[in-house]
Amino acid sequence: MKTRLLPSKARVPFIQTGVAASVILGMLLGCYARAEEHGPINIVDPFVKRQTELSPDKTPPEPAPGSYGLDKKTGVFTHPAATPFSHGGQPFAGQLDYWDSKTYIKNMKVEAYYPIVVEPFHTWQNIVDFDGKRYLYQYVRRSLKIFDITHPKDVKLLLTRGETWGPNGPGEEQNPYPADDMFGAASIQWNKKLGKNIMVQSFEVRRFGVLEDKYREPDKVEAIRKSKHLKGFKVYEMNGPLPADWKLIATRTTDIEHPNAPIGEQEGSGVRDIPAYFGGDVMYVAAAPSDKYALTEYPNDLYNAGYQSWDMSNPADPKLLDVLTVPGQIVGDPEHEAVFKANPRAGNRASWMGARMSLFIPKPVEQGGKYGYAAMGGMGLYVVDITDSKAMKVVGHVDFPVSVAGTEGDNIDVSQVEKTGLVYFSGYPLSEDCYEAYKDIYAVDVSNPAKPAIQHVLPRPTPPADAAFTDFCQRKGSFGPKRTGYYTQPGVSREGILPYAFYNAGVQVFDVRDPAKPTIGAYFVPPFDTKNVASYAVGNLTHSAYTEYDRNLIWVFTNHGFYALSTPLLGTPSFDAPKKPWPSRD
Repeated sequence: MKTRLLPSKARVPFIQTGVAASVILGMLLGCYARAEEHGPINIVDPFVKRQTELSPDKTPPEPAPGSYGLDKKTGVFTHPAATPFSHGGQPFAGQLDYWDSKTYIKNMKVEAYYPIVVEPFHTWQNIVDFDGKRYLYQYVRRSLKIFDITHPKDVKLLLTRGETWGPNGPGEEQNPYPADDMFGAASIQWNKKLGKNIMVQSFEVRRFGVLEDKYREPDKVEAIRKSKHLKGFKVYEMNGPLPADWKLIATRTTDIEHPNAPIGEQEGSGVRDIPAYFGGDVMYVAAAPSDKYALTEYPNDLYNAGYQSWDMSNPADPKLLDVLTVPGQIVGDPEHEAVFKANPRAGNRASWMGARMSLFIPKPVEQGGKYGYAAMGGMGLYVVDITDSKAMKVVGHVDFPVSVAGTEGDNIDVSQVEKTGLVYFSGYPLSEDCYEAYKDIYAVDVSNPAKPAIQHVLPRPTPPADAAFTDFCQRKGSFGPKRTGYYTQPGVSREGILPYAFYNAGVQVFDVRDPAKPTIGAYFVPPFDTKNVASYAVGNLTHSAYTEYDRNLIWVFTNHGFYALSTPLLGTPSFDAPKKPWPSRD
């Protein structure tokens, strides 16, 4: 998830007097912004204090001029080797001095566009069918919109809670949630025993808008430790498409040492991102179970999360089954601290360590699945044996090259693994103007679970010949992969096809039908919209792709609205009501 960039005097429009002037101004403003942001070190929290004691401050210096940038001869951008943690950017010679308003498309078709924005930085999506109609839920924390997408070319907005974004930023809240509530990242699945859709919503610590730098803001660290909201998950019977139809049946904290702790006294991170729940007897979540899970460099986060398995045989009474911890997570444990210190990222004050999302599971254990795959940021990829949900076990591990700043690994696409033995591991950019190492998408061979091995990376997207730039870094804003949607997408993932949201490069559809020779088979790159997007959010162009595999439609979510797309790589799109309800009842 990207931090919301707030307007400040450091983020003003570039002077339109030529590239050189804009570069100089950008550099000056960037230096000013960093000096303004970096106050004195002030650490009071004992867990943050101990983390910093394990390694001296090794914050990467700002890269030397000439060590990165655009090669005018080749038209290729070379990324910095490393940069300090940042959500801003640094304009460079050869970058456009305007926001590109053109659209680029290959082997795709725009079927519909809706200029409605829940939030320009990040949202989650779910699709659910009721009584022959299909509903799209788009949401992030306290903002939610529910759409009727039964007819993709005639989408209807049914309900709004929270904010709607426009050219002036977030609008006034409508129908707001109570102060301690929200719509958490959710899995919605059909439960055969109950004959109902069950929704599990994650409740994670609120970092954005609360904490910017744990090394300098002890009062905000304390506020997160004592968050006035649940750290865990909630379970609902979803008896209809609207919140009035939902019944809360269970609330749990992931604080395993204090399972009865009230709000404000619960420890740990709560559940991170979407729970891995398939409607059966077992659920897996990413969570730091106590405040001791604190060995992470990331300045905006206090927790290094592992995994928990939960008995969901009775969704109204979830029971904890197991906690999976790997070496390098726990403050105060000599073995964990030694592993953390040995990580080349220790001390860089930038790297995300631990889980951001739950286990990625290609086949539920109830259906004979054996393995889950864990993306743990700067700690790499773990292969986890889930055949015994009461005793999850790591069976394989692989590390990746250091790539700071930005998020080094939070997503694993497992849609191809049962056919090819490959999973696709990636992080995502945080800075604009490519002011960080590029975030590759790694193809990892897990056919031998004990010895996962990097095979290659997916090709870097390149602009079409008619673009006014030769490298997407020149287009301004963020550039790099986000995710291929979520396992909750309707239907069955297509063999050999991977649609990735790619920020300023829109949606890039990778063709991996020949796994050893991946290509980009289709793309849709939307325009930057400076008239309808707040100035400080323009660069965060495309943050999500969510695919209806049963109707061959890709929904792409941008900072100025969302699009319905089709591509021959998926097949002929359907604009009729779905033939079978989703979530699947088979």
